[in-house]
Amino acid sequence: IRVGFLSGHITAKEKRDLYARIASHDVDIVIGTHALLQAGVQFAALGLVVTDEQHRFGVTQRATLEQQGAGQSMRLPDVLVMTATPIPRTMTLTVYGDLDVSQVRHLPPGRKPVRTFVRTTDRRPLIYKYVRTQAEAGRQSYVVCPLVEQSDEEDLPSAEEVYDELRYGILRGIPCGLVHGRMKDAEKEAVMQAFYENRIRVLVSTTVIDVGVNVPNATTLVVEHADRFGLAQLHQLRGRIGRGDLASYCILVSESRTETARERLSILAATQDGFQLAEEDLRLRGP
Repeated sequence: IRVGFLSGHITAKEKRDLYARIASHDVDIVIGTHALLQAGVQFAALGLVVTDEQHRFGVTQRATLEQQGAGQSMRLPDVLVMTATPIPRTMTLTVYGDLDVSQVRHLPPGRKPVRTFVRTTDRRPLIYKYVRTQAEAGRQSYVVCPLVEQSDEEDLPSAEEVYDELRYGILRGIPCGLVHGRMKDAEKEAVMQAFYENRIRVLVSTTVIDVGVNVPNATTLVVEHADRFGLAQLHQLRGRIGRGDLASYCILVSESRTETARERLSILAATQDGFQLAEEDLRLRGP
């Protein structure tokens, strides 16, 4: 079976060659990023589209991919979308019969459910004291922040500020790392590799880690200003821990005064079920 790979990182020549091979059916399966949605990609006979992490694709992007297969025959391909947390629009489609739904509700063997807690900002010293004890015991932790750097408009702790606060303060002497979307790919890769190898015990980041990061030794996730994130996003972030056989803890830090935000976080603390969260998301936000 002939497999091709398409992403924004391959050279222009490699891209042109692959476009030609896709159009002439010299490739059976194409695996790629959002680069598959570019105008130059024309499939000879697209029969199946599989979208992983469906919540990362917009409505028009998914439609584009489906239309690329219609070609002369005007036959749409079969479509399989996969996600840990269906977005409200997907739930609405299931109501109108446009999607058949399969659910995997059990965890892989050996995994324990992640316990989730909502805490106010005055508990931060205790939270990071716990993160330190975990690091000293050889475990790893994530700390997720809503912003990369300090903003004049938002009075929120940025990833850069929290990183400096922790490594020069309560986590002094513990190997800490910082990763966010504005870093060069090589820098990000180096930090992530160090985290995979347990050379970094505490990783401070933005939401760049919400998919595709698998470190079974990571047992704690702290989300700063958790009310600034959507339910689906928080559930995805929580999926970074509990990937081994160790007990894992998700701590949502929030000072939100609004009833809706408090309700969202309490829902997340009460369930691990992505479908139940999606239904609550649909109830709160509408389709």
